[in-house]
Amino acid sequence: MRSIAGPAVGVLDVGSFGASLVVVEAGGSPLEPALTHQTRLRLDRELDDEGRLSRCGIDAISAAVEAATTTAARHGVTDVFPLATSSIRDAGNVHEAVRRVARETGVELQFLSGRREAELAYVGARRWYGAASGPLLVLDIGGGTVELAAGHGEHAGFARSLPLGARSVTRDWLPAEPPVRSKMVRALREYVLEQVTEALGDVTAEFAGHRVVGCSKVLRQLARLAGDRPGKARELYLDDLRAWIPRLAAMPSSRRAKLPGITRRRAQQALGGAVVAEALLTVAGGPVSICPWSTRDGLLLTLLDQLTLDGPGKSRPKSSSKSAQPKASQKAHSRPAA
Repeated sequence: MRSIAGPAVGVLDVGSFGASLVVVEAGGSPLEPALTHQTRLRLDRELDDEGRLSRCGIDAISAAVEAATTTAARHGVTDVFPLATSSIRDAGNVHEAVRRVARETGVELQFLSGRREAELAYVGARRWYGAASGPLLVLDIGGGTVELAAGHGEHAGFARSLPLGARSVTRDWLPAEPPVRSKMVRALREYVLEQVTEALGDVTAEFAGHRVVGCSKVLRQLARLAGDRPGKARELYLDDLRAWIPRLAAMPSSRRAKLPGITRRRAQQALGGAVVAEALLTVAGGPVSICPWSTRDGLLLTLLDQLTLDGPGKSRPKSSSKSAQPKASQKAHSRPAA
């Protein structure tokens, strides 16, 4: 077991389908992590009708956090940001869940605002494509929310979050299995398009000429489904996506899971994700270039930047309103994400 002796930062990303630890050494890149650790979760199955996490669900989170932080500590890493996503943040008993996990593991889960998640997704996309790529409009479809960010430089000048995640719209608008009536899909399409148009209506003209970038597993899987193939330019086109929506509506989850790009865990919410993506592409224009880096990578890159600033002879800049202010836990000490 290799010990990571030098400075390093890590992010433990706890989401609906898994808890993923990624550690990067100073001067490194998320492309070549020094350490990774993955624990599978199915928090989508542990929510009751009121959106509360079950005891088993909270126990699973605690076990995943304990396993990840123990692994990090064995490799000499104590600087880990324990990031909890919307599957925990939006739970009806979120405070109870955070307290129990902290009591059982010594780690207090941290949350970022939707706007901050959008800003970090933009950081990830900007670093991936570089300054020469020009202005970017970044789209991130998560389980609970959609993040939108745009800018010309290193940081986003526009950032917004909408409660239109693939899991959320599936739960609120669609049945678990077919038949999914055409009027249900039509109503969801109209609603989502209205919400996206309202959110971007006053700034859409400013995004003309921006490269549209997709930074999420939902968009990555839809691009794979709609004709993209590994090794070629990864893009998602509106017409290709639109043709798949009625086909997805007619399929049970078991058949969707056999389609190119659609994983078994995300099969049930594939239709909802496709409808949200359609609305985003309709308003933003396309095609959408698929970026492998997202919010977690943007956070890692930001923490690495701060690690450099905290080096010998350098000082950290004053915190701003954009900073996440995590509390240090007993087992995982976190730096603020500026």
